[in-house]
Amino acid sequence: MEITVLGASGATGRELTRQALARGHTVVALARTPEKLSDFDSHMLTRVAADVRDPASMAAALAGRQVVVSGLGIARGDQPGALVAGARALAGVPRVVWLGAFGTGPSARAGGPVTRALLRMLGDQLADKVAADAMVLQAGGTVFHAGPLSNGPLSPSRRTAALRDAPKRLLPAMVSRATVAAAMLDEAEHPAYAGGVALPLPR
Repeated sequence: MEITVLGASGATGRELTRQALARGHTVVALARTPEKLSDFDSHMLTRVAADVRDPASMAAALAGRQVVVSGLGIARGDQPGALVAGARALAGVPRVVWLGAFGTGPSARAGGPVTRALLRMLGDQLADKVAADAMVLQAGGTVFHAGPLSNGPLSPSRRTAALRDAPKRLLPAMVSRATVAAAMLDEAEHPAYAGGVALPLPR
């Protein structure tokens, strides 16, 4: 199948791209600077320049796309609004799998008071995350709420859980980007949590 990766040049986006290619998918990688993906050598990969703050570039890049997985994040120095702009650009895409943060929006209660207090330090960026998640959910997409991300390997005991089954912890467990990407691609291939929040868990 063809999978479009939004935010493909970021740390999570690169992992989504790598794993999607390894699974045999055709990948369309969207990034502000697609040259950052020059180290990917595959005839199954198409690099496309697109900026979520440029609606015309996004409309052109997404025309006819059926499945989008998003590793879009907020880069250092970025002004809030990038996530909402990205979510808005995906309106009309039949299948969207979006990356959010555990302890925000729908998962705030499950995250607990300590996590919520820490996340409030994000200020306006927190509101951007919550609003973008809400837009994706309202459109029927799947939002993955992950705990703190690491660059570790894919967890051999990984699993995906519905938000209602969130583990009870003082702080969310760290999860590798590889594990998160695998869970998101599972959902892209076989939707199980459409319109809801899912949790990529290391075990």
